[in-house]
Amino acid sequence: MTDLFSANLIQWYRENKRDLPWRETSDPYRIWVSEIMLQQTRVDTVIPYYHRFLEVFPTVTALAEADQQQVLKIWEGLGYYSRARNLHSGARYLMESHNGEVPQNRAELLNVKGIGTYTAAAILSIAFGQKHAVVDGNVLRVLSRYAGIREDIRSGRVVNEIQKIADQLIPDDHPGDFNQALMELGATLCKPVSPLCNNCPLSSGCKAWNLAETDTIPYKSPAKKIPHYEIAAGLILNEKLELLIALRPEHGMLGGLWEFPGGKKEQGETLEETVKRELLEELGVQVRTGDLLISLNHTYSHFKITLHAYWCRIISGVPSPRSSQQLRWVSADELDVYPFPKANKLIIKRVARLDTSDLENVFGKI
Repeated sequence: MTDLFSANLIQWYRENKRDLPWRETSDPYRIWVSEIMLQQTRVDTVIPYYHRFLEVFPTVTALAEADQQQVLKIWEGLGYYSRARNLHSGARYLMESHNGEVPQNRAELLNVKGIGTYTAAAILSIAFGQKHAVVDGNVLRVLSRYAGIREDIRSGRVVNEIQKIADQLIPDDHPGDFNQALMELGATLCKPVSPLCNNCPLSSGCKAWNLAETDTIPYKSPAKKIPHYEIAAGLILNEKLELLIALRPEHGMLGGLWEFPGGKKEQGETLEETVKRELLEELGVQVRTGDLLISLNHTYSHFKITLHAYWCRIISGVPSPRSSQQLRWVSADELDVYPFPKANKLIIKRVARLDTSDLENVFGKI
């Protein structure tokens, strides 16, 4: 039964798999990069980033020798920036501890920052042909339907149960193809809604299909409601028409990226009051606010924001990096050199529309 499952699945995969760039290589470094990029990110979004990243950093050595700011700039817009920092840190670790080679041993691979059990299994099976089964969201869906598991797939116990099933099914031969086939099946046929069961190579043995329960399996408990925050940021101009940007702390959300300083609106505050309070707390300066340049909505993994950017001018104090790594005055033309979060990039696009006379006018009105 196990042999038939894997044989049918792998045959289907080889005949129907999508043409994706990371499937054209067995280089463990390139597979590592692709697996990290694909975490919580759509395939079509990843492809151009994958090509661009490897053009600049074609080897572990090239990545390890790069400056973190350069790595974050190439990653800019892909999100979940800790992935980029971990890749960079991992490459440096491999240079120091493994002569720049990706380890073929699971325990050693798990010592690389940012590589967990899933990523290790993917690298070991695809690059080195080792028998390690992967379980991601697609695999959870495929195997919960196939085995008729009705319990909540958010449960760690259920995930462990499905991992055991995958471990039993994975063949000795071509484990990398097996893993990719399961993920491919989930991505293209065994979809969350309206799965294409008539085209599935596993449908004859699938309990959810045979019991007409593909609409209810898998069961995923409702996600927690995502909170929403109002954020106000200051576009601080000086007499040279330069803007003040701040480098976020190395560790934490969006670490190592630059931003326009600001923060979360507190109850009872106006947005202008938020800007003034945040810039006093973060920079030690008092500012006068001018016009609102832009308001925009942005969604992160666990919360949503509406970001409001106000022109500002310092009226007292000298900026110091109280809550950031460093501060820098830059011209509007220089902003694109630095890695920024996506929401800040939208602000920069609006600033880029302004010429020198526009900025002089803005500064004069604050």
